[in-house]
Amino acid sequence: MSKSNSIDGPAAPNAHRLLWAGFMAILAAGVGYSVRGGILGQWAEQFGFTMTELGTITGGGLTGFGIVIILSSLIADKVGYGKLMIAAFILHLISAVMTLATPAAFAAGGKDAAFSCLFWGMFIFAIGNGLCEAVVNPMTAALFPKNKTHYLNILHAGWPAGLVFGGLASFFMAATTNDAGEVVAKAVDWKIQMSLFLVPVVIYGAMLLGQKFPKSEAESAGTSLGEMLSTCFAPLMLVLLIIHAMVGYVELGTDSWISKITGAIMGKPAYGLALFVYTSLLMFALRFVAGPIVHRISPLGLLCASGVLGATGLTLLSGSSTVTMCIIAATIYACGKTFLWPTMLAVASEQFPKGGAVSIGMLGGVGMLSAGLLGGPAIGFKQDYNASANLQEVSKETYDRYKADKASSFLGFSTVGLDGSKVGVLEDNGKELARALDLVAKDGKEDKNLTALNSWWDSAKSFAEKDKEPTKSAGIYGGKMALKYTAYVPAIMAVLYLCLILYFQARGGYKAKSLDGEAASH
Repeated sequence: MSKSNSIDGPAAPNAHRLLWAGFMAILAAGVGYSVRGGILGQWAEQFGFTMTELGTITGGGLTGFGIVIILSSLIADKVGYGKLMIAAFILHLISAVMTLATPAAFAAGGKDAAFSCLFWGMFIFAIGNGLCEAVVNPMTAALFPKNKTHYLNILHAGWPAGLVFGGLASFFMAATTNDAGEVVAKAVDWKIQMSLFLVPVVIYGAMLLGQKFPKSEAESAGTSLGEMLSTCFAPLMLVLLIIHAMVGYVELGTDSWISKITGAIMGKPAYGLALFVYTSLLMFALRFVAGPIVHRISPLGLLCASGVLGATGLTLLSGSSTVTMCIIAATIYACGKTFLWPTMLAVASEQFPKGGAVSIGMLGGVGMLSAGLLGGPAIGFKQDYNASANLQEVSKETYDRYKADKASSFLGFSTVGLDGSKVGVLEDNGKELARALDLVAKDGKEDKNLTALNSWWDSAKSFAEKDKEPTKSAGIYGGKMALKYTAYVPAIMAVLYLCLILYFQARGGYKAKSLDGEAASH
């Protein structure tokens, strides 16, 4: 890159257009992710999933995201950024078709077929997201080589922007309940909500038409793939990979569940979605000011403060019982998670410029894999484990009526959680079940899943008044405990960031490296 670039000067005339196209691509992923979080309850009720099963579906998407980031980062410069973005566009369309076909799969093959359809639909959606991520991160670092942290944060402001867009859609399309908790207006069909992510997909596709893409700094300097790969085994890079796995766990893993948990705590699912939209909007705004903050306290200082705030926010949220306290705690948590992901990518790029697309891709991939394989499923399992334990302690009879048909497991641990469809029937006193049965009867068809659920309800509804409160309380308790244990992750991250700060201070302070030998301190 030219030494004459100003601190924020772009390296290509179309730099800002490509930056905003990348922003829209990430926004598309955020919309899909946010909408999915808002419709988990509908999936649980319609298909009978437990919290662990829902976590596995959301985790499957993030797992595919991570694998593709890693693999495609190895070939990104050779294949070409444009070709990868075209492939991403096509995969996004295929994922929509598969996900929207889930009801038909459920009717034909039951719960297992529905699970497969949703899981693989999310997986393919994530592959498209992963291809985008493998391109836009090194592309932005190459376009703005003198101010990577600032512009990578702006690029990733697309993620919370997508969460806001999807969250608002979910908020206005969610079911409306009265003070007694009865549904007075049904939620808009989840299939309509899930289709919204195609809007930004079309926009980013149009913005990229006819554009010339840059190569990464390493590729431009003639660095071989072997040299790029070697950076991933440097001691400092290994530490960054471990920390970023924690970032994926605490940010994306928690985001899979946060609106559902806070909605339960505050008494209305719509409140949880509204809080999620608010914190995402806060993240969106804050990511535009990362540059000035970093120039004052360095990227590692920003990351350390973020870890402290993240741990504090989650701990406070786990103890919240009012709307006001949830808002305060969620605000602190949002401030903590805002800068983690893009600033970590910037640190890797600044410390390992020879890594090019590979080092950034490995970091992003590990974060996504952690969120998918550990974060989403673990937080779902912690909810199942604590909710079922609480309900068994309060009312063993109630637990026996609402427990799932089979155990959920995670890393060798197992528990029998609560059946989401049964809990859904309890919450609205079987009204939606009766409506669904009437529709099936009018069509002259038989739905074995609905018939089995109705048979269960016939034996359970006489205990509904007794079961409702302990079941609801157990769900809230499970969510709170999941957040409490998750808070330990950003606390550990803060300690590790502090160790890195001390490491760099012993070496003369944090300085960004470049391939031409220059080093600029923040």
